[in-house]
Amino acid sequence: MISKTLLTSPADQFSFGALSASPASTPIGGVVVIQEIFGLTDHIADMCGVFAEAGYAVLAPGLFDRVEPGFLADMSPEGVQKGLAAVKATSWDQVASDVQAAIDALPKPVYVTGFCWGGTVSWLAAARCAGVNAVSCFYGRLITDLLEEKPKAPVMLHYGARDASIPMESVERVRAAAPDSPLYLYDAGHGFCRAGSHDYDAVARELAVSRTLDWFARWR
Repeated sequence: MISKTLLTSPADQFSFGALSASPASTPIGGVVVIQEIFGLTDHIADMCGVFAEAGYAVLAPGLFDRVEPGFLADMSPEGVQKGLAAVKATSWDQVASDVQAAIDALPKPVYVTGFCWGGTVSWLAAARCAGVNAVSCFYGRLITDLLEEKPKAPVMLHYGARDASIPMESVERVRAAAPDSPLYLYDAGHGFCRAGSHDYDAVARELAVSRTLDWFARWR
């Protein structure tokens, strides 16, 4: 069951919303699920449920709550522009602090995963946040902007081979910057984990999530 809670950023004591999900029994650890540019959508709630069913306590922080409390955007052209504007209004320093709040609120060990913009934030969390055992990044387009941020936690990466928004040149730059990180290509487009999107691919999603769960289990 998905519920809502509040977290407090350690940097500025700002309180912001988060989705929360709990497993049926004692958690085996915690997972932070990082949103796309669209906010805490049904897709993010769905992914919280996936990790809760796998035995983890889960938090998905609302990283655009400073822009607009309860921020949500749809996938229309206007919604995309709203999401992109929120990205521009949100600093990496703020993001790292807000993610740290979610990490600190979860039972240990803690893992981080995210989708699209959240895939990039997951990379950032591996580099800047304390208490992260491992990270799984899904199609993070902006990771190439953060290659100087060296992960301190083990990182796994997932990309769609037919993702028009992330050129293979960018994928190879990430691979070269993180040669010890498993990097997987799927016969899919961007957002292949998001049910209901035109790029949704159930087979790719199931495989990528399975690999992520195995990755997390490896780093307990």
